[in-house]
Amino acid sequence: MKKILVTGGMGYIGSHTCVELISAGYEPIIVDNLCNSKPEVLNRIEKIAKKRPVFYLNDVRDEEKMDKIFDEHNIDAVIHFAGLKAVGESVKKPDLYFDNNIGSTEVLIKVMKKHGCKNLIFSSSATVYGDPKRVPILEDDPVGATTNPYAETKYRIENMLKSLYGEDNSWNFIILRYFNPIGAHKSGLIGEDPQGIPNNLMPYITQVAVGKLPQLSVFGNDYDTPDGTGVRDYIHVVDLAIGHVLALEKIQHAPGLMVYNLGTGVGTSVLDLVRAFEDANGLKINYKIVERRPGDIATCYASADKAYRELGFKTKYTIVDCCRDSWNWQKNNPHGFDK
Repeated sequence: MKKILVTGGMGYIGSHTCVELISAGYEPIIVDNLCNSKPEVLNRIEKIAKKRPVFYLNDVRDEEKMDKIFDEHNIDAVIHFAGLKAVGESVKKPDLYFDNNIGSTEVLIKVMKKHGCKNLIFSSSATVYGDPKRVPILEDDPVGATTNPYAETKYRIENMLKSLYGEDNSWNFIILRYFNPIGAHKSGLIGEDPQGIPNNLMPYITQVAVGKLPQLSVFGNDYDTPDGTGVRDYIHVVDLAIGHVLALEKIQHAPGLMVYNLGTGVGTSVLDLVRAFEDANGLKINYKIVERRPGDIATCYASADKAYRELGFKTKYTIVDCCRDSWNWQKNNPHGFDK
């Protein structure tokens, strides 16, 4: 297995994964419509990895163009990142999220089937668990009681893959349920570069620190948590990227349908993360408490024991590492990938 199609490979998680794929000897082929990323990412991947991936500017929903890409390359497996991911936006524009996220997966599966490529690693989310009844969350805990349209798209795609496997077990699927990726590559060359006001906590913190935003909005301090703010499982994006390389190794040696949480197993509150960032970087973050955000839950963190047992997955970066690497990226790229 050598050639790996990476949909959404120019995005935050996708770009870091492409670096790790190249490092592991794979040949990533990127397909991205750049709706949430910039062309400069390709130059940065090349600078880090010393190799430039093949890149196609294309929407995965364009079946004709996807067909041509599979015609041009003997693709062994697909890592499917492509999709819209902002919880708040999904609440306002659910139809857009269903069309983009589910529609792109339907086209991808159709084209893969046509070309006899039946190895897929899917970028799912911890949001499929909804508001969990217990933490840490296990892979066999209930899913489907989703709290926002973004999460619902991930849940429906998981069901699509499970149904397909039930009909034809020659397919190999690994569903990776991410918790909360933060951090950046240690080089400071790639990192999270959201459009407009960030939807995720860490880029919001770093943009306040760099002076791009006046203060951090903390969405609610009345949750049933130790300090009243939301608790999440923050995982370094490089650890997450390495998880995909391990998943590729797994799919080659133990085919089937598998589901794994990728997280640290540790919950960190919003205010704990703010303090960790301040301590790690010697900075002060101005913040204010505001109303809860629609679709948010109180506490969500993983049990990553299954991924450790079956993939050999173990995170090596701490919250402090995440904070330092995030700031290193932001201070060296105050305007993201825009020069």
